Amino acid sequence: MCPMSDKISSDDRFGYPEGMVKLNGSAGEVLKRVDGKKSAGDIVNELKAAFPDVPNIEGDVMAMLELAHGKDWIERKTAS
Repeated sequence: MCPMSDKISSDDRFGYPEGMVKLNGSAGEVLKRVDGKKSAGDIVNELKAAFPDVPNIEGDVMAMLELAHGKDWIERKTAS
């Protein structure tokens, strides 16, 4: 997830039931867009628009979402 973090310098904090995690800027940019309404594709498209010069942003975003899901920070929502 390095390429995007080169473009973003702020740190974010992410709270979840078991505690708090300090995120690098790119992880924060991804997770702050997770609102239970947007799809992973929506998040990718927002970040592509915000950071058009970042290569492989889709792979970076999907990797961050998978990591967050694996750590139970977010839940995968199925289409209804």
